[in-house]
Amino acid sequence: MAATAVTEAKPSAWALAETVAEQTQGFVATSFGWLPEGRALLLDATGARQGWLDALREAAPITDAALRPGTQRGRRAAAIAFTHGGLRGLGLARETLASFSPPFQEGMFQIDRSRRLGDRVFGAWQPTVQKGGPDWSGNAHPPEQAMPARAYNVDYEDDSADAGPGPTALTAHALLLLYAETDADAAEWSGRVEAVLDGFGVRAVRVLDLGMNVEERDRATGISREHFGFADGLSQPLPYDADPGSGAVVRGGVAVTEADPVHGVPLGEILLGFRNTYRELPPVPSVVRPASPPGTPARSRVAEALGRLPPHPEAEGFADLGKYGSYLVVRQLYQDVPKFWASMKAAAARLNTSMPQGTPPVTGDWIAERVVGRTRDGHVLCPMGPRPGLPPNGAPDNGFLFLRDDPHGLGCPLGSHIRRGHPRDGLAPSAGDAETLLRAANNHRILRRARKYGPSYDAAPDVPDRGLLFMCVNTDIARHFEFVQQTWLLNRDFAGLRDEQDPLVGPSGRFTVPAEPFRHALEVETFVQLVGGEYFFLPGIAALDYIAAMGRAEDGA
Repeated sequence: MAATAVTEAKPSAWALAETVAEQTQGFVATSFGWLPEGRALLLDATGARQGWLDALREAAPITDAALRPGTQRGRRAAAIAFTHGGLRGLGLARETLASFSPPFQEGMFQIDRSRRLGDRVFGAWQPTVQKGGPDWSGNAHPPEQAMPARAYNVDYEDDSADAGPGPTALTAHALLLLYAETDADAAEWSGRVEAVLDGFGVRAVRVLDLGMNVEERDRATGISREHFGFADGLSQPLPYDADPGSGAVVRGGVAVTEADPVHGVPLGEILLGFRNTYRELPPVPSVVRPASPPGTPARSRVAEALGRLPPHPEAEGFADLGKYGSYLVVRQLYQDVPKFWASMKAAAARLNTSMPQGTPPVTGDWIAERVVGRTRDGHVLCPMGPRPGLPPNGAPDNGFLFLRDDPHGLGCPLGSHIRRGHPRDGLAPSAGDAETLLRAANNHRILRRARKYGPSYDAAPDVPDRGLLFMCVNTDIARHFEFVQQTWLLNRDFAGLRDEQDPLVGPSGRFTVPAEPFRHALEVETFVQLVGGEYFFLPGIAALDYIAAMGRAEDGA
């Protein structure tokens, strides 16, 4: 991609206090929006030499959350995350590996997890996955589980062997993200890092060009558009500090201790080591503190790094490997731009043939906006037009509530992508239940950090490979990401609908657009397909030091 102008950073809605920021990867607290270009490197460390992670960190220092735009250090940023297999290869002890969350251990394509994500059902990859199945994953080796006891004396057919997908062609042990001001800078940096890794036997099995490419018309609002042309990454959770007196979350230098009325979530929903929505500390991976003194210099380094980890909050004699870290969900989603828009136009043409005579015809844009739930500029579709008091610079409005502003979906359809992705108060049966349902919806928020990959269709229509590298941060993969995917996006009975799924990222099928006097029942095709994906662990800075020390040691802790 051609070099682009540097994007001005928008004022942040929140930040981490300095003491927390210095221990947290900057990727959690910011999307590095002032660095519009980048690279995503999927790394295979099979048979790698010891010390490769040290060498990588010298070539690409991992950025903490204290980074500020406009500084010399802010001209580049890097982040790193590891799969379960990657951590195993770096020498983490078996007991430590077993302390991570079950979804992370099992991997995204374990039979039960792939079913709930809608990727593989009854032994077959679904149409929302590329033909032949995903080509990359962590190729996890999930822990063996005992077969369930037979409750009844009936024949039982075990389909797990047939339904299991088997290994993907490419294995990812780590994901390295590099962000820079220009594409040329990102390319040079990525090439140099790859050369360093190659010397240690680590291969970049896939390199994706990441971009924001904020268009001139969007400079005032700073929005970035995905390949279908819609503003992306608009609705995000806003963390607050639910740990009394810790002052971990700040805005304008002032501690944030009260929840935003629409998007507020405790910091523990995003970052391990802090209280979540249940006022509990999320479960964290742990490391035992050995009683015997270290031996070799390498082991001394491990002991030193281990000493910098905070004590485990609930297990005496153990260190907390998770604090200031989180889990990262990554899914590479291919977007077929021309076929998507052709399908939207075809759906509009079919609808126009059934409309009463004299009704103004609808267009492909009209259908696509209702599939998404927003205009291309990011404004939510409201039945009475824009709400009063919108942001003065024309930025999209995110303070809306569905039950209050559009209870019947006459503006933003009930089954649209944004309504499924975050229902807000829209699933409440009455106004008296609205606050309760809003809080319940916020129990499942994810912090999105996606970037599009590949050139825009208008700039390079002959280059077919483009899409979205979906990335989200959450402390509970099952309650956050998997819940959203299974219970909202792919729920066939969502919001009282029947036999419908998300019209943007779900399979082709029925899509209802409420209207008066009659609703429109459409058939829409979607052209977003999964290329690969995995669950990663995004460690804090001290945990990263420990993992690197283990990667140089000769044996486990």
